[in-house]
Amino acid sequence: MICARLVTRASKLHKVLPPSAQFKNCDNIQVAGARLAKYSSSTMSLKSHAKGSPYPSLSPGTLRIYSMRFCPFAQRTRLVLEHKKIPYETINVDLKKKPDWFLERNPLGLVPVLEKDDQVVYESLVCDDYLDQVYPDSPLYPQDAYKKARDRILLETFSQVTTAWYKLLSSGGSDEAGEKFFSVLKTYETALGDRGEFFGGATPSMLDFTAWPWFERSGVLEKVAPKYAITESNFPNIAAWQKRMFELPAVKATMFDTESHLRFFASYKAGAPDYDYGL
Repeated sequence: MICARLVTRASKLHKVLPPSAQFKNCDNIQVAGARLAKYSSSTMSLKSHAKGSPYPSLSPGTLRIYSMRFCPFAQRTRLVLEHKKIPYETINVDLKKKPDWFLERNPLGLVPVLEKDDQVVYESLVCDDYLDQVYPDSPLYPQDAYKKARDRILLETFSQVTTAWYKLLSSGGSDEAGEKFFSVLKTYETALGDRGEFFGGATPSMLDFTAWPWFERSGVLEKVAPKYAITESNFPNIAAWQKRMFELPAVKATMFDTESHLRFFASYKAGAPDYDYGL
């Protein structure tokens, strides 16, 4: 899955968001506290860089992530950076009007992208694995080869969840899409029941951070498709896991509240995604 798909799906979402979800209290939206603070490990460039903007010089030895504030795929990598306490700086990119210097680093025009000196890495899962290997403190995979393989299976198949999630939103909460979403979630509900507090057991793992961005956006589902919202009654393990995840410092440092996610999606109604919403 790639972040650019969010643009296409979000452009459809404004058609199914009720007006109250799109614009209610938009002048008084409360932004998550961590959202306005600088990341604990990063020098944050909040405003998006668009085509024609000058290249922000990168100091030797500095790790940089090219991101977009509302992109769940880029959030995966920001979560890993924060959890492992890796020093880094952030450059946000306008994904509709991409700077030439960004396309030179990733011709696909997608985020996240990591850059350090003359090394460039992109695609969220690749970036996350790269960080886990280069910065081995607080490893995010189990040492046991079989357990790691099982984690990789759940990582590789999580695209089924993201695909079902977007279809549920774009359908306005249709039963067909909702039943599919619930069906693919069952594997992860069972896995949490077997593993403990997190997919990593007592501590969060790569799988926790890979999956999290879509569960952070569960409030969007509650607005658009309330019949298929995740609750303690239908997915008790996932619901309890969500509460624990919200308490993690890495999540607090990268999260947005539900109203902010809704407003970002709704900004596509005018054909102009508001990458800098709330700044």
